[in-house]
Amino acid sequence: MISGVFIFNVKGEVIISRLFRPDIRRSLSDVFRIQVISNPDIRSPIATLGSTSFFHVKHENIYIVAVTKLNANAAIIFQFLYKFISIGNVYFGKFDEEAVKNNFVLIYELLDEILDFGYPQNCETETLKMYITTEGVKSERAISNDSSKITIQATGATAWRRPDIKYRKNEAFIDVIESVNLLMSNNGAALRSDVSGKILMRAYLSGTPECKFGLNDRVLLEKEGRRDTVGKKTGSVELDDCQFHQCVKLGKFDTDRTISFIPPDGEFELMRYRTTDNINLPFRINPIVKEMPNNKVEYRIVVRSQFSSKVFAQNVVIRIPTPLNTSNTKIHVNQGRGKYVGSENHMVWKINRFQGQQEYSFNAVVELTPTTTKRAWSRPPISMDFQVLMFTASGLLVRFLKVFEKSNYQSVKWVRYMTKAGSYQIRF
Repeated sequence: MISGVFIFNVKGEVIISRLFRPDIRRSLSDVFRIQVISNPDIRSPIATLGSTSFFHVKHENIYIVAVTKLNANAAIIFQFLYKFISIGNVYFGKFDEEAVKNNFVLIYELLDEILDFGYPQNCETETLKMYITTEGVKSERAISNDSSKITIQATGATAWRRPDIKYRKNEAFIDVIESVNLLMSNNGAALRSDVSGKILMRAYLSGTPECKFGLNDRVLLEKEGRRDTVGKKTGSVELDDCQFHQCVKLGKFDTDRTISFIPPDGEFELMRYRTTDNINLPFRINPIVKEMPNNKVEYRIVVRSQFSSKVFAQNVVIRIPTPLNTSNTKIHVNQGRGKYVGSENHMVWKINRFQGQQEYSFNAVVELTPTTTKRAWSRPPISMDFQVLMFTASGLLVRFLKVFEKSNYQSVKWVRYMTKAGSYQIRF
């Protein structure tokens, strides 16, 4: 894997170098400085010079470089580099040249802990903190810990969680955040619609709890024989491209679609998903744009919210393109505020609060400057930004979250949903 790690400043000076294999020398840093840092034509994060490959990431005002002479897995090396940056941010607050110079002893200790003969080892900050303190010395708590506990942490069984966590009040907060993407044609047909979602969790639970998480996943409901009964009430969702945090037991998910895990302490991303099936579009836009013969363009934009009247959207922003030769605009809206932004060639319609099952209109007359040559207006699409609380465009719902811990304590669970605009565009 990795033969050595170098940290350069923007001038190309080596601040730290750590060699893990005898097949490279420290003098290779001169090659990287001359061929990569001093060469403005280099755009790729991978530079192969002779038989040596340099994988580099620029962060703040430093270059973090992994060097290898083998046919290594590039994805793993970059994952390690970005993980090393996140470890540096945790330990130093800001991982830059000054932090490296002030903590070089600690950085050498971290490199020796997370790389073994060039192979990445345990890179979880919670585990590293048991061995290495921010002052760069061994933690007294880690030294006094029972050796069996240290063995469990070192083997990575639950590397993301300490076993001695205690809270006075045990709580779990779940945020389901979805980004809905839409491209609609000028005749109202959806050319593309999909939802990219992620489930964030903040776990403030004592001990080492085992959690079981349930969604209205279509495959799971079919396995349970409950698709008909549950589907009538809430519907079911077919999830694609599911990605999970390392704490999730993938074996159980593959066999029975059960999401079981021991959560890390605090906030983490439990899973990501994508779906293209039965998207509930939060807004429907009907644009009517007419180019008049007297150098004018008339706009009538009608926007209707298609979610429940008990729910509302906030920070709704609609950007309506105008021709390049626009000279004046007259805008009238029955809700929110509308204005013309000449530097960006569009009109902006802002609605701070958009209640569900409501319909608002935007009317405008745009005056154009006469031109000697007539060019066809390309008509860029109308774009929209919004946030809708307690609504999911995919229809995803959290059915349950169960917490099992040997002390059988009671825990409080909270669930919040939010749908926001990804690329939400309507052609006209």
